[in-house]
Amino acid sequence: MCGPPDPTLALAIAGPVWFAGEMSEENETVTPEVVNTPGDHRYVIRVGGTEVGHTVYTDRGNQRVFLHTEIDPAFEGHGYGSTLMFDTLTQVREAGLRAVPVCPFMVGYLKRHRDFDDIVDPVSIELRKTL
Repeated sequence: MCGPPDPTLALAIAGPVWFAGEMSEENETVTPEVVNTPGDHRYVIRVGGTEVGHTVYTDRGNQRVFLHTEIDPAFEGHGYGSTLMFDTLTQVREAGLRAVPVCPFMVGYLKRHRDFDDIVDPVSIELRKTL
């Protein structure tokens, strides 16, 4: 298939995703972008400039503790949650930090994707008491 049969449909494909809205050569495909917004303690995933989800964290020394992840229901089923987790954990690794998954979504992702085991710390009893 060369493109979506109806240009108003959003279709997920491997890699970039089809952009919902009027199709043109400029916006035929849009790659999701994950950015850290330290002032808000969140990593945000955007598609075509639209925020479709985020994961919330707090820092404790060299540990980035992930508390909650959310994908807008209108954008579920397109793999944005997995993209958010992969890019977030990659950025954590690049920053020389450790990830502590409290968020059930991240816990589930990490159980299925063992390539981040080297940067993951378990949730300690002491940490759990402070949450």
